[in-house]
Amino acid sequence: MDVTTDAAAPWLIVGLGNPGPEYAGNRHNVGFMVADLLADRVGGRFRRAGRAQAQVVEGRIGPPGPLNRRVVLAKPMSYMNLSGGPVNALRDFYKVPVDHVVAVHDELDIDYGVLRLKLGGGDNGHNGLKSMTKAFGAEYHRVRFGIGRPPGRMQVADFVLKDFSAAERKELDYFVDRAADAVEALVIEGLERAQSTYNS
Repeated sequence: MDVTTDAAAPWLIVGLGNPGPEYAGNRHNVGFMVADLLADRVGGRFRRAGRAQAQVVEGRIGPPGPLNRRVVLAKPMSYMNLSGGPVNALRDFYKVPVDHVVAVHDELDIDYGVLRLKLGGGDNGHNGLKSMTKAFGAEYHRVRFGIGRPPGRMQVADFVLKDFSAAERKELDYFVDRAADAVEALVIEGLERAQSTYNS
């Protein structure tokens, strides 16, 4: 289904991560980082979302006119493996079709900083995606932010729950900015055009 078929429906852009300051700089929290930047861009501040276990910012992105889109930015305040419940509650409250949901998340099987945009598919072992897919199906968009594989024999769980390295942090702001651009392109221009620009 083309993303422009129901232009009036809001978009729910979900940055995946874990709540709490101890997780803020983790690789697993890059979705939160992108959501925070998008909130800055729309001039909003995250607030508690009623009964949903999440924080939200409501706003609009895109130029004035038919390409202007209503968006709800969200950060689930459950832990990563329980993200589906809060996201589904927001989806119901804001009446968001599944194909107007965008999950922004870390991706192990892509090199650091590389982006891949897609609609639907598997969860590739990502607990946030697994929870969302269980809650409302797999046909939502994903903006996959590459973090690479763990070095040596480091366990995946240890790797994703560590902060970005000093070397990675030198480029992190640039990559987060580019990921936010990719989200905006996806919502405004549609998946195929966004993929042609950002699936490097």
